[in-house]
Amino acid sequence: MVIKGLIILIPLLISVAYLTLAERKVLGYMQSRKGPNIVGIYGLLQPLADGVKLFGKEFVWPTQANRTIYILAPIVALFLAFTVWAVLSFDGFTGLADIPLGLLLILALSSIGVYTTLMSGWASTSRYAFLGALRAAAQMISYEVAIGLLVLTVIAVTSSFHLGVIIDHQYQSGWFWLPLLPAALMFYVSGLAETNRAPFDLTEGESELVSGYNVEYASMPFALFFLGEYGHILFMSTLISVLFLGGWTSPFPLLTPSSLWLGLKVGLVSFSMLWVRASYPRIRYDQLMALLWKSYLPLSLACVITYPCLLVAWQGI
Repeated sequence: MVIKGLIILIPLLISVAYLTLAERKVLGYMQSRKGPNIVGIYGLLQPLADGVKLFGKEFVWPTQANRTIYILAPIVALFLAFTVWAVLSFDGFTGLADIPLGLLLILALSSIGVYTTLMSGWASTSRYAFLGALRAAAQMISYEVAIGLLVLTVIAVTSSFHLGVIIDHQYQSGWFWLPLLPAALMFYVSGLAETNRAPFDLTEGESELVSGYNVEYASMPFALFFLGEYGHILFMSTLISVLFLGGWTSPFPLLTPSSLWLGLKVGLVSFSMLWVRASYPRIRYDQLMALLWKSYLPLSLACVITYPCLLVAWQGI
């Protein structure tokens, strides 16, 4: 079990590190500049240099901080960001735990992640950090409502919480992105908000909050938050690929399902998130909340009610 965990964890850490490089490269070329290209060939050693720099910096304590919670927050954030991968399988065989209620466990672990943001903002005893933490909590809790309802739509269609069963269902009847297109688009946008990605990065609004909830963190604790955030981005991309893009199944019927297909889909979804960041400005906080409560919540409820009814009617015909 330990060896299996390392087989999953080590490539995941490498993927998170190079996702930061990919983001800087993509943003650079979209803005007509090159991005990192000095450290290593084409800048390929830049993530290693960034890690050495962050972990080599002096560890600074805020004078009035609650030190226990201050240290626990980034550790728990990184732990939760990587724990959710335990229930995912990459090809139907590779995975730490084959849990029938895998989707339920994923939603539970994702919900706990809100507490790490609140812990960091409260323990820092900084007004900027605390305001950023409150924004993050309101944003993440709000969009988890939409994500939960959209996941419930997929569960109602497949009658299963098991990720493998959901992928097998798509292998037999077709990927869900087309028949569940409104749910897939709302899930994608909600995933951007859940991971605090632009244009929903209100928790890290540099112009008003000076980096938000992690403003008092430097050196290794900041690196842990950074790894947890990008790990969450990769996980959300994987979840979108599993729920709506067929997981490890091939887009061509004659080709064998493989973890390679899942990797390509995750890369495509992650690239689209970087593209969104380069294309859209940050929205206002009232627009962020109005989008959910006035638009996505009623539409998500409509999806939960409509799609299962249509499926029952189709089966009756």
